[in-house]
Amino acid sequence: MSTRNPFDELEQLFGRMSRQFEESSRALDPDSTLGRLTSGANEMAMDLVEHDDEFVATVDLPGFERDDVDVRVTDHTLHIDAERDEVVTEHDDDASDRDDGHYLRHERRHESLHRSVQLPDEVDRDAVAARMNNGVLTITLPRRTASEAHRIEIQSDAE
Repeated sequence: MSTRNPFDELEQLFGRMSRQFEESSRALDPDSTLGRLTSGANEMAMDLVEHDDEFVATVDLPGFERDDVDVRVTDHTLHIDAERDEVVTEHDDDASDRDDGHYLRHERRHESLHRSVQLPDEVDRDAVAARMNNGVLTITLPRRTASEAHRIEIQSDAE
């Protein structure tokens, strides 16, 4: 007759609860890479400043590289798209010493952000400039200069 130790079952239960709590707390931590990607806190923060002759947009894109970002201007709208893939490998210290190289956890994430903002005036699309430095995108959008008024001759119905 085999006897089961109820304390073994409790120990397994506490082990499962501990692992689940660890995974949940990581997902809720906005400072961790996995937390930011899983918590939905992947908004694109933007400042738009109006100067006399231009607009300047400053966008926070931490972790993105220049090649991950696409900037377009159409009519009165600034469009920014950012997309990247990320692989995060987590393991305990004992696993790193293994010769077989099996992952204990290997997570892949795809992050895609989009932001469109309406501009109050037309901009000179050919003169728009963008630069990326340490995850901060700065876009300079010169205002379009008003073209000279064109006189329109009025026709009469009798002609």
